[in-house]
Amino acid sequence: MPQLRLALNQIDSTVGDLDGNTESILHWTRHSAEQGAHLVAFPEMALTGYPVEDLALRSSFVEASRAALHALAERLNAEGLGELPVVVGYLDRSERARRYGQPAGSPQNAGAVLHRGTVALTFAKHHLPNYGVFDEFRYFVPGDTLPMVRVHGIDVALAICEDLWQDGGRVPASCSAGAGLLLSINASPYEREKDDTRLDLVRKRAQEAGCTTAYLAMIGGQDELVFDGDSIVVDRDGEVIARAPQFAEGCVLLDLELPAADPESVPEGVVDDGLRIDHVTLSADPLPRYEPELAGGEAERLGDDEEVYTALVVGLRAYAAKNGFRSVLIGLSGGIDSALVAAIACDAVGAQNVYGVAMPSRYSSEHSVDDATELARRTGLNFRTVPIAPMFDAYMGSLQLTGLAEENLQSRLRGTMLMAISNQEGHIVLAPGNKSELACGYSTLYGDSVGAYGPIKDVYKTSVFRLATWRNRAAEERGQTPPIPENSITKPPSAELRPGQVDTDSLPDYEILDRILELYVDRDQGRQDIVAAGYDDPLVTRILRLVDTAEYKRRQYPPGTKISAKGFGKDRRLPITNRWRERT
Repeated sequence: MPQLRLALNQIDSTVGDLDGNTESILHWTRHSAEQGAHLVAFPEMALTGYPVEDLALRSSFVEASRAALHALAERLNAEGLGELPVVVGYLDRSERARRYGQPAGSPQNAGAVLHRGTVALTFAKHHLPNYGVFDEFRYFVPGDTLPMVRVHGIDVALAICEDLWQDGGRVPASCSAGAGLLLSINASPYEREKDDTRLDLVRKRAQEAGCTTAYLAMIGGQDELVFDGDSIVVDRDGEVIARAPQFAEGCVLLDLELPAADPESVPEGVVDDGLRIDHVTLSADPLPRYEPELAGGEAERLGDDEEVYTALVVGLRAYAAKNGFRSVLIGLSGGIDSALVAAIACDAVGAQNVYGVAMPSRYSSEHSVDDATELARRTGLNFRTVPIAPMFDAYMGSLQLTGLAEENLQSRLRGTMLMAISNQEGHIVLAPGNKSELACGYSTLYGDSVGAYGPIKDVYKTSVFRLATWRNRAAEERGQTPPIPENSITKPPSAELRPGQVDTDSLPDYEILDRILELYVDRDQGRQDIVAAGYDDPLVTRILRLVDTAEYKRRQYPPGTKISAKGFGKDRRLPITNRWRERT
């Protein structure tokens, strides 16, 4: 059978940075060419970054994307790379949009094949996702072709992300058209345990397509989304040929033996789902037989806790770097949440760029400052202590606050201090809230919720403890100092806003709370279903009411890395003004 050396470049693109993304594509194409590649591919919307959201509705941005695509084709040719077919994702517009009830020129999530200085073939995503964080029906019109290119005598069918995730469409169409390879370019956001789901999906689609299937993924971060790479190539029987590292930019290069296309004809006509075959021959003759040297192979997989922790580091690093921030500021309470955030920050941007502030009040325990100081010693981050007692006394002398108002005042004074330091010194503030607290409204608006980014906002409290323990253990295994003081992990969690306060004064045990929250928030189960699962009825009713009434707080919380199937934000959109309550 003919051979083809395929280069899958899982790269990190930045939304809107057409020039920077172009340079990255050029760099990795040169690298692929130096390694003898015959076909080079880049992820979904690699040229524009993903997701572009409402930028897709700006005709100026669409036209800039199209112009950048043609300029990229010309530059590839000018640099002697024109003979090498390059598949790249970008933002296009459709002239056939009226078929879908949209005006001509409507945006499309598109891909193109660049060859000999021209755009040899374009195609648009056929299946458009419209669930979770995806709003593609809002922006795009679907493609209605099965794009195919003949490269060195092999017919390669092309698809974009959701074309594999949904049944029908380009997968069975590739089989009907006799493709030798199905290549899908993707920008699939990370979720816990999605790597297993992805592998099962690609295996299934390869068997349905009846051909080797390559799934190329993006890496990096964009706002709340993280992309973990994990590109996969499987043969027609679903056996893994190659699998790329997680959370690492790079090129997967491998030699594939693929069935030859019929030299006397090309696929044509209409196939599954009414897709019209759009076939272009780039090189008809198979390559002379060469000795395969690149057999693929599977990168070592990360363990579950390491995978989540790495996603949190990548998410924060990308947010800071892509928004032009070099340093971060954290209020260090000595507790587990701020300690974990500090460890993530040190791993993301370097300890020299992390600034911690302890802000004790009259209710702060001695060990709180001690634990914060110890964290700074272990990690090497910049540390200072600024008591809030004088400010607190001044406020109390004027307002005579009591109860919850007095407690929240302390938190808001700390928030004001952090923002003042941020303004003065140029650091971005990291909010330390976790998903359990956000779910129940256990935070203070304009207090511990201030900040530009919330690294653990999608991490339940029980997972916070688990990740902190894992990070310390990983350090020990590498012969390093564990970053998080053991006392921060073992002591009872407390906001320390009144004498002897602990979290369980206001919330149930986190083991129980998190299981109920996962059922209600992540799985959308109602009160009766949760009670039927074995949880106390009055407790479930109380927790659900806490969640429902805290929507206004969550709406004002900063963005943060999404690691679950349903994070607060785009995944879960509920009205703030809402009188519906789960019936008792």
